Amino acid sequence: MRKRVLSGAMTSLLALSMLLAGCGGAQTTTQAPAEQPKTEAPATTPAPEPAKAGPKQLIIGRGGDTVGLDPIAQTDGESFKVTENVFDTLVGYAEETTEVVPSLAEKWEIAPDGLTYTFHLRSGIKFHDGTDFNAEAVKWNFERWSDKNHPQHNKEGFEYYNDMFGGYKGDETHVIKSVEAVDAQTVKFTLNRPLAPFIQNLGMSCFAIASPKAVQEAGPEKFNEKPVGTGPFKFVEWKRNDTITLEKNPDYWNAGFPKLDKLVFKVIPENTARLTALTSGEIDMMDGLNPDDAQTVKDNKDLQLILRPSMNLGFVGFNVEKKPLDNPKVREALAYAINKPAIIEAFFAGLGQPAVNPMPPSIWGHNNEIKDREFSIDKAKQLLSEAGFPNGFKIKFWAMPVARPYMPDGVKIAEAIQQDLKKIGVEAEIVTMEWATYLEKTKKGEQEMFMLGWTGDNGDPDNFLATLLDKNNIGGNNRTRWANEDAHKLLMAAQSATTKEEREKLYYQVQEIIFKDVPMVPLAHSTPALAAKANIINYKPHPKGSESLEKVDFQ
Repeated sequence: MRKRVLSGAMTSLLALSMLLAGCGGAQTTTQAPAEQPKTEAPATTPAPEPAKAGPKQLIIGRGGDTVGLDPIAQTDGESFKVTENVFDTLVGYAEETTEVVPSLAEKWEIAPDGLTYTFHLRSGIKFHDGTDFNAEAVKWNFERWSDKNHPQHNKEGFEYYNDMFGGYKGDETHVIKSVEAVDAQTVKFTLNRPLAPFIQNLGMSCFAIASPKAVQEAGPEKFNEKPVGTGPFKFVEWKRNDTITLEKNPDYWNAGFPKLDKLVFKVIPENTARLTALTSGEIDMMDGLNPDDAQTVKDNKDLQLILRPSMNLGFVGFNVEKKPLDNPKVREALAYAINKPAIIEAFFAGLGQPAVNPMPPSIWGHNNEIKDREFSIDKAKQLLSEAGFPNGFKIKFWAMPVARPYMPDGVKIAEAIQQDLKKIGVEAEIVTMEWATYLEKTKKGEQEMFMLGWTGDNGDPDNFLATLLDKNNIGGNNRTRWANEDAHKLLMAAQSATTKEEREKLYYQVQEIIFKDVPMVPLAHSTPALAAKANIINYKPHPKGSESLEKVDFQ
């Protein structure tokens, strides 16, 4: 909706009304004879009330539905686009970088040994259900996430918590020793060992603080459908595979925000149809713009093109527990057979670059010394022959069903790879399914060869290398199920290292091991394109793929 502007005629009437009202008591009249009663001034017709502006509603088109609205239980970007507007985290990130800034905690101290973190919380904040946000609420959330015996712990576990904090309470590798509410506004974390990216991790969308009362009353499954946080918007309604509606939180702690009255996230699966909806006015903003359509948006004076900073990876993964993908030579043969430059040229329209490592060059610690394999059908055939498959084999290739920032058209890209593999005798049968099911099944390891990707959560190398490929994360975000002991030792050492330089050297070594053993083929790093109406202001896309929309407004 737009703010309405008073017409010139109405403005004039309003001004006249104000003039009459302001001067009436000072009017001069001719003195009347004493016996003659004073006459009243003739009544004037009151000016009409100025028209009120309607509620400011922003409708955002996207390719897929949210998986769930309990942030700790999610790993997908479509969920975080919504939950980041309902919840807050202890710390946040700067508007366009992963620099850590205050959020629910306004300041903190870190002990010299890196084992104690003390956070000082903002006072006077309430959850959307009216209960108090305080140190006990923070402690309760971490206990729920970390303790498998907690009554509100998800029976399948919280994947991100496991990945970022080394398991759960009682596990030998678990990082967090205790969380203590020192007083109402102070919470202290004590760690079992130093964790270099600890502060960076706390800013991730999944570690948003939920209302303990709401979770207890609803239970984890229902809370996943009706979230309650402290964020700029309150949850209103979820129509599956259609819309999620949020409304303004008038008591939001960041004074003056949000600017919008309502947010609607609308599912329109096909990229071109989404752009048509934007052009026709059905929606106000969209992500998942086809790179080929970027110029069309640029040329439309009613629209604006928005480019999200690149911090992502699209890849082809191999479930190394499935034959013949358990053979490194087979995996390397497939890597040689995928014509990566041709895929980038055909599908990314100048908004992508070939990937070499399983983390983007925009992240510090990227090993620029590793040179990629050149596309070579001959080399691929040679390796297949050495592996005992001179005539190739059949395999199921799982293709992503939705457009993601790192993969603009999963099925079409899979078809292009299918044709590449056919040249070396590998018959790849393309399999696809609904997005939430796809994520769940690949987590369980049902896939063989598959397509997926990752948008960084916090700007730290650990969030790519350990999250996607450490053996501790099998059954979580390590969907290749690759368990390399040498890589694991280096990743754990990097987590505990005290300097950035020391960590960087360790990550260089990890990337060399990954490149040699080929648990995945890094395919592309994209610069995701979005489009919006020209009158939308103060939208700043974050490299992690989702952001709070509290400052967004209509001009």
